[in-house]
Amino acid sequence: MRRTPPRGGVTLCVALCLPVAAWALDLPALPTPIVESVPAALASTHGQAPAASSAAGAQGLSLRQAIELALTHNPDLATAALEVGANEGVRQQAGAYPNPEISYLQEDTQRATRTTTLQLNQPIELGGKRTARLAAAERGYDIASEDLAARRLALRAAVTAAYFDTLAAQERVRVADDALELAGRATHAAALRVKAGKVASIEETKARVAEAGVQVEANQARSELRGAQARLAALLGQGQPHALVLEGRLDELPTAPTLEDLQRQIENSPALRRARLEIERRMALTELEKARRIPDLTISLGAKREEALGRNQAVVGVSIPLPLFDRNQGNLLEALKREDKAREELKSAQLQVSVDAFRAREGLESARAEAASLAAHVLPGAQGAYEAAVKGFELGKFSFLEALDAQRTLLQARVQALRAMADAHRARAELDRILGSGDAEPAATAPATR
Repeated sequence: MRRTPPRGGVTLCVALCLPVAAWALDLPALPTPIVESVPAALASTHGQAPAASSAAGAQGLSLRQAIELALTHNPDLATAALEVGANEGVRQQAGAYPNPEISYLQEDTQRATRTTTLQLNQPIELGGKRTARLAAAERGYDIASEDLAARRLALRAAVTAAYFDTLAAQERVRVADDALELAGRATHAAALRVKAGKVASIEETKARVAEAGVQVEANQARSELRGAQARLAALLGQGQPHALVLEGRLDELPTAPTLEDLQRQIENSPALRRARLEIERRMALTELEKARRIPDLTISLGAKREEALGRNQAVVGVSIPLPLFDRNQGNLLEALKREDKAREELKSAQLQVSVDAFRAREGLESARAEAASLAAHVLPGAQGAYEAAVKGFELGKFSFLEALDAQRTLLQARVQALRAMADAHRARAELDRILGSGDAEPAATAPATR
């Protein structure tokens, strides 16, 4: 009788498991389907969560939905939004006028001779202090708004990277499960041959050692998946990371901008916009300190009652401080130096943003090239070696361990391809964060090279 592998086994397992079963029972090898190309196999399984991590009836989660969840529930954005609200209060306060002052003065305590004065004093700001104060507050509000936008971009990039990391981790679990299932079948087949006296017991020992190694790799893959799910759930503000079922596709690789487009986007990046706003704020603060060198005027208006004379007198006065000792020179010097510092920080930010953007672009190009090379050369070669090993094993030219080694080489190539795809998505997410060009989903994508 022929042994039929359980339903749900992937083509990769079938291709080697059937010859192993035939070898164990001395049956003629059954024809088996050839393993399909890895990019196509990946495309057929992307977006499906492994059984250990998917909940029955759970709704799939797209990248756009994941980003919307994060933007709604992530606490970091709430803190940045509160900072914007605080700066709105600063802006309102900056436009307030000085309050008037009312004073009461009584001279002498005898009713017949005392003098009583009731007076209203109104400070009047001179030198454009209110205008400069408003300008500085406006720039502070703009900076807080820019910080909020930068937080949104950073969160979007983090969610995108975590999303594709989780997708890659799910596929690595699938690859590990394939290898573990095959190793278990191989151990069982070796045990049958040892029991039948066809091979020495060392063959069974080798198979069990190989199965133990595959089990370790499978445990590591599941641990990586749990960690990736936990990171993604934390960004989304979710409490049950194992209920996430992702619908994305790793093989749709993002494209890299041209060098001309990259340079143009760098000039309008969030970090440089913020640095320019900081210069404007410092310039407004400098103007405010210049205005504070001019003393404010205080106008007084009131009435004075002299009981001895039995009459009321009008009181009118003007007062202004004399800037003899304090001309605000220290505060003005500080403001000027901080303005110069802001200009130097803009130059530093330009260099840093350029370096980070070009590094992210090169990382994206490198990951795309690696994925293309794996799909064009490594994966077909590993698949060909695997098919030759299986065929040779059926004809008795190769041992089982040689066939198993070829199969593991193919699995490792698949894992490397998954890692390259995830690296490409991660690099694009970082580039979007730097340039401020992130959309809810990648704007430009291209299928992986077949």
